[in-house]
Amino acid sequence: MTFTIDELAIPDEPTPDFVRAIAVGNEVEALGYGTPDLAYEPDEELAIMHNPHEPARLLVARVDGEIVALGKHETTVGDDSDTSWLAINVLPQFRRRGIGTALADALEGMARDEGKAKVVLYAPIAEGPGERLPSPTGFGSVVAGDPGVLFLQQRGYTFEQVERLSRLPLPVAGIDGLVAAAQERSGPDYRLHMWHGATPEQWRADIAELGTRMSTDAPSAGLEEPEDVWTVERVIESDERAARESPRVRHTAAVEHVPTGRLVGYTVLSVPPQLHRAVDQYATIVMREHRGHKLGMLLKVGNLQHLAQKRPGHPSVMTFNAEENRHMLDVNEAVGFVAIANESAWRKDLR
Repeated sequence: MTFTIDELAIPDEPTPDFVRAIAVGNEVEALGYGTPDLAYEPDEELAIMHNPHEPARLLVARVDGEIVALGKHETTVGDDSDTSWLAINVLPQFRRRGIGTALADALEGMARDEGKAKVVLYAPIAEGPGERLPSPTGFGSVVAGDPGVLFLQQRGYTFEQVERLSRLPLPVAGIDGLVAAAQERSGPDYRLHMWHGATPEQWRADIAELGTRMSTDAPSAGLEEPEDVWTVERVIESDERAARESPRVRHTAAVEHVPTGRLVGYTVLSVPPQLHRAVDQYATIVMREHRGHKLGMLLKVGNLQHLAQKRPGHPSVMTFNAEENRHMLDVNEAVGFVAIANESAWRKDLR
């Protein structure tokens, strides 16, 4: 069997090749995670890939002209951007034929050509019997003999972290009572705010600071994720691009520290237009100096209440958390999230 590797230009609108490439990526990830609930549709992916602050490039492998594998290279802009994030998805029936190796060679070559110091790769690792490879964080492990684990180790990647994928069935029983209890525990110094779509003008500067903190404060083990600086201008641009291009709507809950009038935490639900699809939760953060006031719980249940009021009917919410982030896992479990899969995080130094 022969195959070809070529770069797929990111189009302005979904093309047949782009639609096929995204379908391949979604199929492989659904097998790895054991659920199709994480899949984004082509127009949703395009809205993400058009982000000028996080440029993406795509490679595809073809057999007899048909796309059978997808590789993705993403980075951030700026003189101090030293990291590329890679993804490699090969359909099962085309594995062990050199396609994954060819994609990895090409993607790592892209990172080297751009002067990156390291690459980071996240991959689902299915559960199974046999010896375990423990995470260096001391939390979580993966199957040591998994073909994906062996492939990455052979290429010089080091295992750094386990991320837990959790699902929350909707609706959440007694959500109004959960919000009221969370507000009482957090106390009068903290006030909840919620919106969907664009960030209100008065909160743009605070959301920019929280967005930057998200890149530095979230547990990242030995990955050494670089700082990703947000500004008011970037918040505005992101909101405008999302409204213009993305079918999904962001529901945001944020908590204000009343004595200072500043936001000190937020979380986002990314809501697809079809009611039968799962909602994606990301970017949950509370500033370090305001932790210990149960604000994570307040944010989570507040946004779930907001979702139930504005967009009821979705079956579930999906979220990832580092296994060592015990505080946030405790919050999730108390709300009703259940672990369903693991994701492994890997790093390779290029110089």
